[in-house]
Amino acid sequence: MICRVEKRCKPNLKFKKMNIQIISPSGFIEPKYIDGAKRVLTSWNCVPSEGKFACEKYGRFAGTAEQRIHDLQSALDNPNVGAILCSRGGYGLVQIIDKIDFTKFQKNPKWIIGFSDITILHNAVSALGIPSLHAIMAKHLTELSENSPSIAMLKQILAGDRPTYTVSPHSLNKQGKAGGKLVGGNLSVLMGLRGTRFDLNYKNNILFLEDLAEKPYHIDRMMQNLRLSGALSQISGLIVGQFSDIDEDPLMHATVYELIFNSVKEYDIPICFNFPVGHVDENLPLIVNAEVCLDVSNERVLLEYGH
Repeated sequence: MICRVEKRCKPNLKFKKMNIQIISPSGFIEPKYIDGAKRVLTSWNCVPSEGKFACEKYGRFAGTAEQRIHDLQSALDNPNVGAILCSRGGYGLVQIIDKIDFTKFQKNPKWIIGFSDITILHNAVSALGIPSLHAIMAKHLTELSENSPSIAMLKQILAGDRPTYTVSPHSLNKQGKAGGKLVGGNLSVLMGLRGTRFDLNYKNNILFLEDLAEKPYHIDRMMQNLRLSGALSQISGLIVGQFSDIDEDPLMHATVYELIFNSVKEYDIPICFNFPVGHVDENLPLIVNAEVCLDVSNERVLLEYGH
């Protein structure tokens, strides 16, 4: 895919020093990736730290539920922390999200950074009207080149920039222009929140989706849930990201992208496929719960933030 990033900020924008705490609210992570992320953040003139239990391991989790609650709550409550970087996704936030108190966070908001299982946190703070960052985590910060778009644009957003993304067209795209708040994330994680107080507000918002290693009929089942429940009829636009590590199923008589298209084709909304977001190296940071304009034409897709 081709993505061009238009930086609409002051030419000599100086990165503001920021305290960034790394926590592991979901799956366990190898400590070398936290160390690597800290090195990168230090090079940005940030002050990185890590939660008390960020490197713990308890089965597939980064510590017990109590340990993960402690680190997440402490980071949210700390007025000196300017951003929270979740070290990785995996699984586990759904076990603890209802135990978290966002009272102090609402009075002193900060960026929450991550994707995949961190979709749960994005949903939770979106419900409070607070933006967050769907973006790369510790492993990609450690392993990717500093010039990679995923890293470069995360740095720019933390410095105060709001980029405009221009993406090449896709054959399944549906033309149109729409505005709304940007909501979404990992499809499987979103479906695990359906019917809970952490479910999304779809009405008049632009939904973005991505997923990893799911069977095509699982993806179709989830999309049909969104269709049958009326969620897809409420959105103003759809951005379909990367559905990676998936084996296409010829018995479905459609590709994964075609299955998604079939679930939304009846709606008069702009639809963009193959957007660079998801479990891939080119995982461009998206500001969740920010006002955006999605403009899909034959020549290109334009995603622009309100300023």
